[in-house]
Amino acid sequence: MSNVEFTTIGTTDIKVSQICLGTWAIGGWMWGGADDKNAVRTIHAALDQGVNFLDTAPVYGFGHSEEVVGQAIEEYGKRSEIVLATKVALEWSDEGKVVRNSSKERIEKELDDSLRRLRTDYIDLYQVHWPDPLVPFEETATALEKLLNAGKVRSIGVSNYDPQQMTEFKKYCPLHAVQSPYNLFERAIDTDVLPYAQENDLSILAYGAICRGLLSGAMSQEREFTGDDLRKHDPKFKLPRFRQYLDAVDALNTLAKENYDKDVLALAIRWVIDRGCVALWGARKPEQLAHLESAFGWSISTDDMQAIDDILKTSVTDPIGPEFMAPPSRS
Repeated sequence: MSNVEFTTIGTTDIKVSQICLGTWAIGGWMWGGADDKNAVRTIHAALDQGVNFLDTAPVYGFGHSEEVVGQAIEEYGKRSEIVLATKVALEWSDEGKVVRNSSKERIEKELDDSLRRLRTDYIDLYQVHWPDPLVPFEETATALEKLLNAGKVRSIGVSNYDPQQMTEFKKYCPLHAVQSPYNLFERAIDTDVLPYAQENDLSILAYGAICRGLLSGAMSQEREFTGDDLRKHDPKFKLPRFRQYLDAVDALNTLAKENYDKDVLALAIRWVIDRGCVALWGARKPEQLAHLESAFGWSISTDDMQAIDDILKTSVTDPIGPEFMAPPSRS
């Protein structure tokens, strides 16, 4: 596929596609179970279409997502052409209780575990998953800088950090990227993280670019979420608010079709790219990536950016952010 757009991670020379395959759902945990064969096929489908950037984390399925990503990359080959991002600093109990831990010891242990599961000897982008209020940033950043200097990681990122936290972190270690929730419906970073990242030459990885599937265009009010699916607890997916978001999706889909001959999914991904970010596109079936190329090779006009905002103001009268996803700190 020739029309994939690329950028680089921060001030590094690491070249990445503007779409990154997100693999949280591939781990199964909080998404109603895993299907490894399909997951491997999905990763291969993304790579075949020119996406060279994969994002995972140890906590996704408690190691399972990383293992599947590792298997998929080993089977695919071309490791040097793939940019592999993972995370660190969440730990979990046998019962599946997740807490933040960015201590030096935790980072050293997690890196070795991640390298083993991913079947590689280096990670291209290593990100602190959530800030840990119980560990000084100096300790976390110094531990990561050591890994950078040893060549075990090629670049460093943080996730869910605010500008003040990033400023403190950067005193002790180079910082190349920040990963934050960002999509048409969830825009809190517009006022702080986005301008900060642009001023400080940090790449922004926008997670939840299709808002847990809401912006895929494939959802209906009748959709039921079962098992441990996190959308059972997501306020966006509860009526009457769910209906407001679905109405917005319908109107956005009409705008995309009439003005660009695209669907709402392409519009949602393009919106994130046009805002200067890398869009994380979560998928676990190859067919979910069937329209991947439709996000490239065009951009949204200024007038339509305004029209999108007007649609949201009219349809979503009771908006809410992604706050429900934040894991607790250790007591």
